[in-house]
Amino acid sequence: MSDNVVWHQHQVSHDDRCKQKSQRPCVLWFTGLSGSGKSTVANAVESLLFQNQNHSYLLDGDNVRHGLNKDLNFSDEDRVENIRRIGEVSKLFADSGLIVLSAFISPFRSDRQQVKDLLPSGQFIEVFVDTPLEVCEQRDPKGLYKKARAGDIKDFTGLDSPYESPLEPDVHLKAGDKPVEVLAQEVVDYLVDKGFVKK
Repeated sequence: MSDNVVWHQHQVSHDDRCKQKSQRPCVLWFTGLSGSGKSTVANAVESLLFQNQNHSYLLDGDNVRHGLNKDLNFSDEDRVENIRRIGEVSKLFADSGLIVLSAFISPFRSDRQQVKDLLPSGQFIEVFVDTPLEVCEQRDPKGLYKKARAGDIKDFTGLDSPYESPLEPDVHLKAGDKPVEVLAQEVVDYLVDKGFVKK
């Protein structure tokens, strides 16, 4: 970083933004295999938060790759950079007082830890959408597993590229056959229990 770059202090503080929104900001980091239901659950959580008058924003892996990260591919190096950028964006959104929902495979523990380290203590909430590989492959909503099995996609997470499951996730959603509504409510209940939002 250049020596000519200086951090600019805002007149409106982080605490001011939080008080205005009557909530404690955080980053809900949804991780899991492709087809595990990360985006579906995150969408359902955001709907519940919206109904509860909370202020949030959902960052989805595919959507971000259409813009901010469209220059990245799926090599291990670019996956690391993908998560680094999303971590920085999530940090900015959380600083604005929002509850950020980030739905990304984010296969490497070290990358998820890097995002956690960016944020103030307690603001990073790791949500493990724990869906068995065979269920994800049966769903295959984008046809990616089929392409990967055929050799058309290389370095596919869960098949020929590793997925490192969270060791101690803050929220462990044992998905698979549970209704999305039930999984989403588990996340919101956690936020209520920890004082991020009011009932």
